[in-house]
Amino acid sequence: MSILSEAFFHDEAAAYTKLESIVWPSGPACPHCGGLDRITVVTGKTARIGLRRCLDCKLQFRVTVGTVFESSHIPLHKWLQAAYLMCASKKGIAAHQLHRTIGVTYKTAWFMAHRLREAMKPARISRLGGKGRAVEADETYWGLKRGAKKQRGGFQHKNTIMALVERGAHVRSFHVPSATRETVRNVLHSNVHATSHLMTDVAKHYRRVGREFARHTALNHTRKEYVRGVAHTNTVEGVFSIFKRGMTGVYQHCGEQHLHRYLTEFDFRYNHRTALGVDDATRTTAVLSGIVGKRLTYRDSSVA
Repeated sequence: MSILSEAFFHDEAAAYTKLESIVWPSGPACPHCGGLDRITVVTGKTARIGLRRCLDCKLQFRVTVGTVFESSHIPLHKWLQAAYLMCASKKGIAAHQLHRTIGVTYKTAWFMAHRLREAMKPARISRLGGKGRAVEADETYWGLKRGAKKQRGGFQHKNTIMALVERGAHVRSFHVPSATRETVRNVLHSNVHATSHLMTDVAKHYRRVGREFARHTALNHTRKEYVRGVAHTNTVEGVFSIFKRGMTGVYQHCGEQHLHRYLTEFDFRYNHRTALGVDDATRTTAVLSGIVGKRLTYRDSSVA
């Protein structure tokens, strides 16, 4: 049977039961006072699906309170459909495709996608690498900076993206103002263990900071040096390749102020990839587990 035939993708009561099993694995918890024991189900003809009442603080709530789904008028089963479609598509799904598929307006689909990207942000961020571990670092350029004019060559008019990949593990991408020595140093020291083997190209901004790690191997791509022993940057370049193909072929346009959210989406799918034993359903569950404690009303910054 197709997973798309599951009841929680079509029935509202089943959708609430499914989300409750993910957000409340140990039973209902009051988002207002944190109560766990004295919680009852609100019944009656006018009671909304999934409505509960905490007898400690006397307040009513549903599983969506305190999440990116709070105050949404979109049926929950459509939220679950959108989450699955975003997680099952390696390069993402356009808002226009989403609005046609699940039957909402384009504006609603766009906002839903951004809320789900917010849920994809990791709750806890630990440093990559460690003793005996390899971390690849590189930067690429994509899109047009706000107010800049398109040029035939160079990259000064484009947005700068820096990515760190722990070999065989996770990626972390950043939209940075520019790839200066200070910016690169701050990103590396905030996200990579100093005991790691850092692998980069021969760009000047990596020279000094590379000495601050246990080992640094710089590959000279201009001389067609792409591998030296175990050292290469092919993994991070593969990450950039998937990102650019998705942005060009699926999303096509992205405002500079939203770029960091798309990076979060592509990072999430890479960090929950099939090679790590994660399938589409498990990936969707991971997104729904990340909705708690996050809201998006939509205010945004231009650079993450």
